[in-house]
Amino acid sequence: MTTQDKKFEEQEVALSRRGFLGLLGKGAVCAGALVGAGSAVALSETQGSKHAFQQNDEQYAEAVNNPPKIPDYNWNDHQWAMGVDTTRCIGCLRCMEACKMENSVQMDANHYRTWVERYVYLEGSNTAIVDTQTDPKNIENTGSETKFRFDNRYRNAKVDKAFFVAKLCNQCEHPSCVQVCPTGATFKSKDGPVLIDTTYCIGCQYCVQACPYGARSFNQSRGTAEKCNWCYHRITKGLNPVCVEVCPTGSRIFGDRNDPESPISLFIRNNHVQVLKPEMGNAPNVFYIGLDKEVV
Repeated sequence: MTTQDKKFEEQEVALSRRGFLGLLGKGAVCAGALVGAGSAVALSETQGSKHAFQQNDEQYAEAVNNPPKIPDYNWNDHQWAMGVDTTRCIGCLRCMEACKMENSVQMDANHYRTWVERYVYLEGSNTAIVDTQTDPKNIENTGSETKFRFDNRYRNAKVDKAFFVAKLCNQCEHPSCVQVCPTGATFKSKDGPVLIDTTYCIGCQYCVQACPYGARSFNQSRGTAEKCNWCYHRITKGLNPVCVEVCPTGSRIFGDRNDPESPISLFIRNNHVQVLKPEMGNAPNVFYIGLDKEVV
């Protein structure tokens, strides 16, 4: 836990959601501040309802009247989205390491906000062998759970095809996590990301179980749920998420879909894009190209 995390946890003054967002707007970059960046505003627009899932009248009024207090930022003006080009990913895991440092994610192999899967088809097989940084052989390869690399176990094997797929929270239009949250702590923001207000999270982990993408985890030290939020503290200041920033091959693309000439708008328009598990009806906002049938 960082010094800044401890500072927030030791404060005895109860912060309102508006006050907590004010801290975010001043540049807080610790996970405790980032995940709590928001007010419960997950509007159930597809169902014709004004209220967000699990919101009462008072919570709804607060969400509408007190949007994030971030200087020179209006979340009504943006619609963020991400693209992943699997043909460019080399499995270096820099994205994962950078995410942990940026967002104060626990530095072991089993806690992460983004991860990369390796798919390998051996000669004569129609089924992919899949592993990630949590595989014991990959941990043994680095000799540490704070550094992440794929091992070279297939160097003498006859490999027909191999590729890497980066995964993260899909920031769905119809998020299952929002529907099951009993307190409204998890909410859909107006500009796209699904956020967590840790002041409302009771650690029930319903959202962790409901996510069809396995993109949520439970932070035991804080007692709250945790997930990728596209580095909300960065994108609201005109910066890219850190995973996009550090990718050496440009396999991650990010931008505002309200801008037809943004990188993500061009990516979606110029490619045949796919989303993960479209049959679930969540309508993800992470778009892929080069996906294989084995990737779920």
